[in-house]
Amino acid sequence: MPLVAEGDALAFAALYDRHARAAYLLAYRLTGGRQAAEDLTQDAFLKAWRSAGTYRVGRGSVRTWVLSIVHNRGIDRLRSGATRRRTREKARSEAEKSQPCEAFAEAWQGVLLGQVREAMGALPTEQRAVVELAHFSGHTQAEIAGMLGLPLGTVKGRLRLGLRKIRNRLGPPGEPAAV
Repeated sequence: MPLVAEGDALAFAALYDRHARAAYLLAYRLTGGRQAAEDLTQDAFLKAWRSAGTYRVGRGSVRTWVLSIVHNRGIDRLRSGATRRRTREKARSEAEKSQPCEAFAEAWQGVLLGQVREAMGALPTEQRAVVELAHFSGHTQAEIAGMLGLPLGTVKGRLRLGLRKIRNRLGPPGEPAAV
């Protein structure tokens, strides 16, 4: 163990060869699965490599020390898995409580649509035409410039001003629209 503590790879390989089977069997009993047991065994030996300097001869054999690392890491994984499950379940139940019903969602969508229509109606005709072509018909700015016979810069300016006016009229998200 003093050699492992000094970073001797050959000493660590010997430690691994001597205790890997027992560590794996314990890990398998804790996890119940081959892949999880392999992962736990690897994690435990990595911990043993990093903390080899903490091993004390008077407190037990090397085998006992390695198996206690496997056991403790396995318990940590089980606890963290249970905590993650509880957190997921709590988030799911909270999400179910906080989601509005479909009727409310449809009504709210209708309110928002009405506000957007009002804001669009308040735009000057030139800006409204550009916004409609860009956002409702899906045309690019270059396509709109060609369709309307306008310079690209004019289309960009009208689109920017129109969107700014709509945004100002609707206000920040979550607040009622300015009338």
